[in-house]
Formats: sequence, C-alpha cells, structure tokens
Amino acid sequence: MIKVAVVGYGNIGNYVIDALLEAPDFEIAGVVRRNSNDIPDKIKKFRVTNDLSQLDADVAILCTPTRKVEEYALQALALGMNTVDSFDIHTGIVNLRRSLDKKARECGKVSVISAGWDPGSDSIVRTLLQACAPKGVTYTNFGPGMSMGHTVAVKAIEGVKAALSMTIPLGTGIHRRMVYVELEEGYDINEVSQKIKSDPYFANDETHIIKVDNVDNVKDMGHGVNMVRKGVSGTTQNQRFEFNMSINNPALTAQILVGAARASMRQQPGAYTMIEIPVIDLLPGSREELIAHLV
Repeated sequence: MIKVAVVGYGNIGNYVIDALLEAPDFEIAGVVRRNSNDIPDKIKKFRVTNDLSQLDADVAILCTPTRKVEEYALQALALGMNTVDSFDIHTGIVNLRRSLDKKARECGKVSVISAGWDPGSDSIVRTLLQACAPKGVTYTNFGPGMSMGHTVAVKAIEGVKAALSMTIPLGTGIHRRMVYVELEEGYDINEVSQKIKSDPYFANDETHIIKVDNVDNVKDMGHGVNMVRKGVSGTTQNQRFEFNMSINNPALTAQILVGAARASMRQQPGAYTMIEIPVIDLLPGSREELIAHLV
C-alpha cells in the first residue's frame, strides 16, 4: 500500500480523499491543514496536523494554491516524500520542473508536476495529437466552466471576500474570463478589478469583473474542454482530430493527482510532467493484464 499525505483540504483535497478511498493500493497517512484544530467530519478518522513532518508518507499530494506548490514540494522532498501537484500556470512549468528536478534528484525522490487535467491529462492528449499530425495547429478551448486556479488567484487579492472565475470559450483557443466577486466592506470594485486584470492569470484574456452579493448563487464546478488539431500526417493534408469532455473540475483534478501519485512510485528520481510518464503507470494492477485489456 502507498501511504499518502494530503496537503490542503479545499475543493481538490476533498475530492482527493474520495479518490484515495476508492483506490485499491493507497492508504491515507494523514491530512495537513493550516488550522489542525478545525477538523471537518469527513476527515476526523484520519490524522490531521499543520506540520507535514509529523506524517509518515511515501508521497505528498499537494492540494494547495498553485503559487504555494514549489514551497510545499521542496519541503516534502526534503522530508523524503515523493510529491504530486496540479500547478497550472503554463508559463511557469519549465522553471518549476527545473527547480524540483534538482531537489528530487538530491533527495532520491520523484516529483510529478502539473498533474491536473490541463495541464495534465489534456497535455497527454495534445502530445498524442501532435504525434498523429506532426505539422499543424492544435486549438484547446476550455469551458464553459469554473477555473479553480483563476478563482484562487482572485480570492488572494485584498478586498475580495469570495470569488468565482468562469472560463468561456470563444473558439480557436481564445477565451473570455467572467469573474464574479463578493467584496469585503469598504473596498472599491474598480480598484479590485484593476488588480485582477493585471494578474498573469488574466492579463492575456478578455476579462469582465462582476460584483455580486453572494458568489454561492452563481457557483458551478462543471467544466470541460474541446480540443481540435488539424495538420499533416506524412505528406497528407487536412487530417483533423477532435477531443471533448465535460467534467466536474476538482473531481477530475483529484483523480489525476491520485493516478500521478501511483506513477511517482514507478519512476527514477527527478521531476516529471505527465507527458514524460508512461500512461500505464497511472493505473493500478498488473501490467500484463492492463495490456491485454487496453491494447
């Protein structure tokens, strides 16, 4: 059995617990929370602490905000744990991989980064589509649905009491961000809007900020993706491929994190993105049985 520390217990952490309990090869070593005295009923049967060093685990699944991933991953690696995260700032992935690869090799451990659904499982699909048509263009259209990374980024802005960032696909990989914010008393929506639009999460997309009295009234965790590649196989033009899915965002992210935690136990020391890991390593069970079933 693979012993897992779940670091963070928000939306993703909650669904990670569900996925671990359904898996045949994991046991939960404990949950790390900032306030370890506030223990929801669902996790009372597990050890809850605010100090990762208090847990004995093979791998730490980091259910933290993206901008805290590197800090927690470095700590977990130093404690002798593999790490898995869902870091989702695409432009920061190469630097994160470089940083965690160095630390993981020093510690003889494995770090699987950006193991959500995009980046993550969608990255695997994009890679396969490019292998099918090496010359061409892939358009990834997200939504409509809630973006967890964007939502967390808005919540971190001073004056924001609660937030929801919705991604609306406009086609050919272009997106509109609809951001619903509930403000703390005394804060101005125009000033908060400027801070949101200047954040790297939003700077390159059309972004609309809408003030609401209660974010819960517009909350929706559904999401999805439509991915299209048109390109050339050999010298044959107009090869077209399409991939679609409609999902619960944190539930799928959690499931991929759990699969990546399993895969981390099967790799050599270092840091990996999901396109570098054999997809069969995400699954439990005998390799030969999986080959007989899936190939």
